[in-house]
Amino acid sequence: MIQVEICTPSRKSAEAAKEGGAQRVELCRELSCGGLTPCDEDIDFCVRTLGLRTHVLVRPRAGDFCYTPSEMAEIERSVIRCKELGAAAVVVGFLTAEGKVDVEPTLRIVRLAAPMEVTFHRAFDEARQDPVEALKAIAGCGCHRLLTSGQQPTALEGAAVIRKLVEATGVKILAGSGVTPANVCELIAKTGVGEVHGSCKLTLSDGTMQTDAGQVRQLIEKISKI
Repeated sequence: MIQVEICTPSRKSAEAAKEGGAQRVELCRELSCGGLTPCDEDIDFCVRTLGLRTHVLVRPRAGDFCYTPSEMAEIERSVIRCKELGAAAVVVGFLTAEGKVDVEPTLRIVRLAAPMEVTFHRAFDEARQDPVEALKAIAGCGCHRLLTSGQQPTALEGAAVIRKLVEATGVKILAGSGVTPANVCELIAKTGVGEVHGSCKLTLSDGTMQTDAGQVRQLIEKISKI
């Protein structure tokens, strides 16, 4: 059965995701810059009030994925809080200055996060190394899944690379970026992924992004017919 993850940048978005039938969310804030670590109160709301399987993005700032020691300390504190608040997984990504998967901090976070799962996020899509080699490094650190668009602007455009990743290792591949009810079946057919990630978002008049329950429902209905 295909697993669906909805990216939700607020409490209202998480509520909309649940209304649309989602059981799992990636919680963040500031989606306009690619997402940042949400506040404790929002994590608690998703876990305890909504009862959602909550994967929490842990990213202290916008920009690159090469962090200073003080930023890593902040990331570690956030991971510990996610565990205390009952999150099911954390979503992180680390690259070296040369643009390769940074093994040392990835391994450190995997160990710290246990028994939570760890998803390596779309920092992977900015890596300057062979995608299969990058995936092997991620798998070797013990990450449970990889969120990727196949190193292209959208997952559908990166379908050929995603297919290679699915075939390369036992790590779960979560296809994300530009996933909609209209293209999700084509994406799954072309890649063979078992998990998809979509924001199903609307842009409001004030420029903020919010999950739309109707789009979530349509996405899940499309997948249920495969």
